[in-house]
Amino acid sequence: MHSEDLMLFLSVAISGNLSRASIEIGLSQSALSRRIAALESELNTRLFYRSGRGVVLTESGHRLMKYAGEIKDTLAAAAEALSAPSHQGPSSIVLAAQPTIAKILFGSIGKALKQQYPGIRMRFKEGLGGHIQEWIASGEIDAAIVYLPENHASLGVDVILRERLSFVAPLEFGPLGEGFPVERLGDVPMVLPSHPHGLRVLSESLVGRFAKTLDISMECDASVYITKQLVAENCGCTVLPLAAVQEELRSGLLQATPLVGPEVARDVAIVSGRNRPPIPSQWQVLRTVRQQMTQLVESGKWPDAVLV
Repeated sequence: MHSEDLMLFLSVAISGNLSRASIEIGLSQSALSRRIAALESELNTRLFYRSGRGVVLTESGHRLMKYAGEIKDTLAAAAEALSAPSHQGPSSIVLAAQPTIAKILFGSIGKALKQQYPGIRMRFKEGLGGHIQEWIASGEIDAAIVYLPENHASLGVDVILRERLSFVAPLEFGPLGEGFPVERLGDVPMVLPSHPHGLRVLSESLVGRFAKTLDISMECDASVYITKQLVAENCGCTVLPLAAVQEELRSGLLQATPLVGPEVARDVAIVSGRNRPPIPSQWQVLRTVRQQMTQLVESGKWPDAVLV
């Protein structure tokens, strides 16, 4: 049993509701529920009665709440004594994200952090996955929100959500229907990033399951905006999350449908350098990032995404 487990328990006990507690903590409801269940298993006792209206402490839960409250007060006092300036947050932070994620997330993150830490100096960077990994390795950025790469052994990873991928095509392609079979990706001209970018590697892996190769019409290592322009001009098709093409779908410039057979999704995670010391107050800042991501998914503003 760790202090973090007790703080999670205390948050649920105070709120009386797993959903509210998950938003306050910045952890998905399913992950929070698993942590509470693990704590109950470790202590070999039930801590909450669960109902459709929320949760209520058991007798054991009431006893644990007393100790958890004392530990919370002790930890808060220690933190204040040792790092009083950290209440003001970090003096500066550099965050990066891939273009689709940046478009959805950076505005709400910037607003939330500025409200929480008025004196903070923020810098946002946008780049493809391979570039972001290089920035993390060199210390050019403090943390990033990315589609989780296959090789992430050098990264500290906190997976927040899973986002489904869609097949995106020009209008000239013809009606797409209710889904586009993954097997057919090898039969159409594609506009994708070059190696070793994640979307290219993933797409090749998908068609490889059917003993096919991609027909690369053009490689685009520029922004997603350029990729969408090329597709709209009938230079080929591409694979993107639905969130990346919302404006083009509304304006009738592009069309999209989910990849099926199988459904294809990517994990979105907050990452930082595993072997680099965190900046002061980094945990608090990334908690705010988690909260914003959770709220965007639960409000439906991050389409085709589910919390994990």
